[in-house]
Amino acid sequence: MELIYKVHNNLYVNLTNKCPCACTFCLRQNTDHVGESKSLWLEKEPTADEIIAEFANYDLSKYDDIVFCGFGEPTEALDVMLTVAKYLKNNFKNKLRLNTNGLGDLVNNRKIASEFANLIDCVSISLNTPNAKEYHDLVKSKFGDKSFDAMLSFAKDCTKYIPEVIMTTVDTTISKSDEAQCQKICDDIGATYRIRAWVD
Repeated sequence: MELIYKVHNNLYVNLTNKCPCACTFCLRQNTDHVGESKSLWLEKEPTADEIIAEFANYDLSKYDDIVFCGFGEPTEALDVMLTVAKYLKNNFKNKLRLNTNGLGDLVNNRKIASEFANLIDCVSISLNTPNAKEYHDLVKSKFGDKSFDAMLSFAKDCTKYIPEVIMTTVDTTISKSDEAQCQKICDDIGATYRIRAWVD
């Protein structure tokens, strides 16, 4: 199983294949790999010890960020992610980033942003669109209509505990007018807005 893979000069951690969404633009609908990986489909959910052991194969001083992001939503494996993040913080100086759909509160049935304090340096949240209906049409969350507001609430919570909060949309999925509305949402929340390429 590929638990760690390289994209540009960052290492990505493939924690899980579980995800509450079925986004229309998700890369895993069309490919089995990202960056220098071969296949990000997992045979089983890895343990924290298995992931930590994989880091012995890399010289972390040669990489910039370590990113929790694979073929699933990282907060579906929250306890494993937090354990790995604590190990990395205690032993290395890399910036730790979480790429998430922002539905971790719904996944875990509690507010989770405070658990990232002093562990996660940056969180990148998929905003996707400025309104709830379009959001649901795009991401097809199993949590339904409450997903959009839950994602915004999570983002706002993150600004209290995480130094850098980014919210993103994909450049091929919404209009320039929608992008302007997304910018306002991010300004109100206190997050940085980023428009990313479909293949990033």
